[in-house]
Amino acid sequence: MPTRDSLSALDPALMARARMLLRRPVAPERVWPVLCAAAFAAVSALSLATATILAPPVITEHVVHSSR
Repeated sequence: MPTRDSLSALDPALMARARMLLRRPVAPERVWPVLCAAAFAAVSALSLATATILAPPVITEHVVHSSR
């Protein structure tokens, strides 16, 4: 056990411990907003892909006419 004489206010270990104790607690990062944004992007992409596949074609005439 260290004696009172061996402890100093300039001791790096004690200063590091003091800084750690005075540091504000870090709030954990919230994951739900990121997951909701990713889910919204995925649903939007799938909806657009489905609409693109199921939509009727814009050109309804045949480009090449058969010769009769």
